[in-house]
Amino acid sequence: MNELDLLVESAREQFAHSATPADLENAKAQFLGKAGRVTELMKGMAQLSVEEKKTRGAAINLAKQAIEAALNERRQALQDAQLQAQLKAEALDVTLPGRQRGAGGLHPVSLTLERIQGIFGSMGFDVAEGPEIETDWFNFTALNTPEDHPARSMHDTFYIEGGTPGAPNLLRTHTSPVQVRHAVQHVKQHRALLDAGQSMPEIRVIVPGRTYRVDSDATHSPMFHQCEGLWIGENVSFKDLKVVFTAFCRTFFESDDLVLRFRPSFFPFTEPSAEIDIQFQDGPLAGRWLEVAGSGQVHPNVVRNMGLDPERYIGFAFGMGLDRFTMLRYGVNDLRLFFDGDIRFLSQFQ
Repeated sequence: MNELDLLVESAREQFAHSATPADLENAKAQFLGKAGRVTELMKGMAQLSVEEKKTRGAAINLAKQAIEAALNERRQALQDAQLQAQLKAEALDVTLPGRQRGAGGLHPVSLTLERIQGIFGSMGFDVAEGPEIETDWFNFTALNTPEDHPARSMHDTFYIEGGTPGAPNLLRTHTSPVQVRHAVQHVKQHRALLDAGQSMPEIRVIVPGRTYRVDSDATHSPMFHQCEGLWIGENVSFKDLKVVFTAFCRTFFESDDLVLRFRPSFFPFTEPSAEIDIQFQDGPLAGRWLEVAGSGQVHPNVVRNMGLDPERYIGFAFGMGLDRFTMLRYGVNDLRLFFDGDIRFLSQFQ
C-alpha cells in the first residue's frame, strides 16, 4: 500500500470517528484544508519534472477525490442519523386521542337572557334594543325623574362629554329609556289610527341590555345587565302585571310553588309602584323573601311623553336585574365572578 492509499485510509478512519458535524469539519481541515495533508502534497510537486508532475498530480487528484467521497458519505450519514433522532423525538402515537381546544359556550348571563326572552316571547312580548350612551331627556326627564333626584348625581351616574348645554350625555343607568324610544316610534307608525280616533296595536315589549352605575361590591357592578318590560294598551291593569310576572317567575325557576308579593314602593316613572319579592319553598333559600324586581302602573306623565293620551292608554312596566336572576338560578353568591373571566368558573355552565 503506497503513501496515497495510506492517506485515503487515514482520512476514512478520521471521518468514521467524527460523531458530530463539527468533528467532521475539523477532520476535513486536516486533509483538505489550506494547511491539510493533500495541500502539502500538491506543494511538494514544485521540484518534480514535467513528466513526473503529470503522473504525481493525477495520483494526488485520485486520492483527493476518494477523500472527498468519504467525507460526503460520512456527512450524509450524520445528517441521516440526526433526522432519525429528530423523528423519534417528535413521533406521534396515532392511537392516542387528539388534543383539541375545548368548545366555547354562552356566558351564564347570556343563558339567562335567552331563557327570559323565550318565556316572554311565549307571552307575546317583542324584544327592543337601544343606545347605551343616552341623553339626559330619555334617561331621566322622559321618565318623570325630578331635577333634584339623587340618581342624577355624579355619585350614581357616569356622565360623558357631549350633548347640549343643560342636557349632558351619559351611560344609561337602566334600560327604561328604550321603553320610551320604542313607544315613541310605535306611536309614529300608528299616528294615522290615533288621529282617526281608532285604537292602535298594544305595546308589549321587553328591553334587555347593559347598564352602568357608580357601584361595586359582591352584589353590584359598575356594569350590569337589566331586563325591563312594558305593556301599554287601553285596558291593561295592575292585575295583568301580577299575572304576567308571577307566570314568568314560576316558569323561570321551574317552581309552581314559588310565592310572590308586591310590596308598595316608589318610583318616579310608575304610580302606584311596587317592589316584587319572591319566596322559595325549598332549597338553601327556603322561607326567605328576596327582592328581584321593581314594577308599577306607568305614570301618566311618562305615557304623555310617549305621545299617548294617559286618559285612554294605560299599562305597566317592570325592571329586573339579569345578573341577580342568574345568581339565583345557579346558586352564585358573588356577582363579580361572572365578569372576572375565569375559564374554570365559566366552563361550569356549558
